[in-house]
Amino acid sequence: MCIRDRFGEERHARRIAKSIVMERQREPLVRTSQLAALIEAAIGRRERKHPATRCFQAIRIWINNELADLAKGLEAAIEQLRPEGRLVAISFHSLEDRLVKRTLREAARPGQVRRNLPEHPDLKPVLRLIGKPVRPSESEISANPRARSAVMRVAEKLV
Repeated sequence: MCIRDRFGEERHARRIAKSIVMERQREPLVRTSQLAALIEAAIGRRERKHPATRCFQAIRIWINNELADLAKGLEAAIEQLRPEGRLVAISFHSLEDRLVKRTLREAARPGQVRRNLPEHPDLKPVLRLIGKPVRPSESEISANPRARSAVMRVAEKLV
């Protein structure tokens, strides 16, 4: 998995990186506004959001180690849950949601065992997924526009 997929989902990452390297040879980048303008010049403005948004998101995720911390937190939460306890995770962008979805799905899947071997307790699923992902209603989004990307997933501990 490349950095683009892990942190910002920026399709034009290579073009942006080349522009940054060339600009830094000319003069150092010392302000975020310089970087934002450089990114906009490299890929243009095609969407409502500023083109640098995904890049700054990727930088923030990498610097703060957000995805690794989320993964550790989910594993710790699953381990600490008592049987029949519920785990509720709300994610606010696709990278977080993908990590939450995969972690919960993996914990809800039984381990692989060969047909001729007896069942082993360690191979039973740890979680049971509850319902489908919940997204905010139109009224929630109108009251809080930042909720538009939220996704809530719920699972229950089995053992």
